Amino acid sequence: MKKLINLLSVFFLVSVYGQQTPASKQNRSILFINATVHTGEGIVLYKSAVGFENGKITYVGNSENPPAFDEVIDATDKHIYPGFIATNSTLGLVEVDAVRATSDVDELGDFLPHVRTAIAYDAESKIVESMRPNGVLVAQVAPRGGRISGSSSVMQMDAWNWEDAIIKEDEGIHLNWPRPYSRGRYWLGEDPSLKVNKNYLSNIQKLKTFIENAKVYDPKQNPVHLPYQAMKGLFEGSKTIYLHATDEKQIVDGISYLKKIGLNSIVLVGGNDSPKHIKFLKENNIAVIVSRPHRLPDSEDEDPKQSFKLASQLIDAGVLISIDVSGRMERMYTRNLPFYAGSFAAHGIDKEVALQLITLNPAKILGIEDRLGSITKGKDATLFICEGDALDMRTNIIHHAFIGGREISLKTHQTELWKRYSNKYKSK
Repeated sequence: MKKLINLLSVFFLVSVYGQQTPASKQNRSILFINATVHTGEGIVLYKSAVGFENGKITYVGNSENPPAFDEVIDATDKHIYPGFIATNSTLGLVEVDAVRATSDVDELGDFLPHVRTAIAYDAESKIVESMRPNGVLVAQVAPRGGRISGSSSVMQMDAWNWEDAIIKEDEGIHLNWPRPYSRGRYWLGEDPSLKVNKNYLSNIQKLKTFIENAKVYDPKQNPVHLPYQAMKGLFEGSKTIYLHATDEKQIVDGISYLKKIGLNSIVLVGGNDSPKHIKFLKENNIAVIVSRPHRLPDSEDEDPKQSFKLASQLIDAGVLISIDVSGRMERMYTRNLPFYAGSFAAHGIDKEVALQLITLNPAKILGIEDRLGSITKGKDATLFICEGDALDMRTNIIHHAFIGGREISLKTHQTELWKRYSNKYKSK
């Protein structure tokens, strides 16, 4: 019995200290003065002030004659940015890749629009916690796997549970368009060279059958068909379809079909070949969540710098874009979101335009621009104050961060390790 009590005590302590206590609701109005304010709308305000009360921004303007606030903080030589927004992430769905019990990123089956990431989101994740010191305060949490992976939701990064974390619930459904070409699995001894997918047309037909059955589904039907029911929002216009497609045939075939059946809210995810069809994308009003720039070329003859040029090619043509962080070690690499934007800035786009890729643009794509994405009066006070350039890992140091006006902790497992080893080498 004594052993059991001791074990329970250890478990209790681990549970208590495993998660930082989420910040309390804002109870005092706060004003930062003399700051450089990056609005997220392509505008920079110098020696300016930002104030917020009850979780909302109430003042953006001159530092000299602002209205009265409970607390005034001098932010001279500091920068204020809107909280960064990660799109198509899997934050909170996997904690340790090698431990199956901590992974809830996909489900068995091909057509799973009713699978919801919101209820699988782990608000106690140490990985989620580690996003905040780099300014990533909001994320679209999306599923993986299957032909239709499931429904994504927009979550904030400081919450007691998944219900508290939700900003926008079940806002979109993720569709993986079949690949017209495939490579053999070299680790199983298959030929790794690129070859035509013989099942491409049959895979598309299965997909079309499912979607068209969902379109004519009667929601009053008993018993309820959950997958078809989850699709209704697409045809009613309340949900977005996220089309995951890379090469040009996937892009054209996928968008053409979705438009043909009456879906207008379409976002292309990946779209490495999208610059080849810019006119087509603009004609169909398609936003693109582009792949992160730090990746290998898709083919042997591709320009090695094409992944860095992709953003500028689309922006120059007037296409609305954000940044995708999916791929190898995607959850850990999400903390590098601002530095991906900085890499795009180094290859053809203005720094403030690059900032929009992780602030206002994703807010527009996700349908939350009325609340987030810019330092604007009336929006949520989800922002941070730092020294240095937030898009440059060499200079970015965040001092304060707020989600809905709540000042959140910037301590993480990573910062504890940094302190530990900094002290170790300082003492030598």
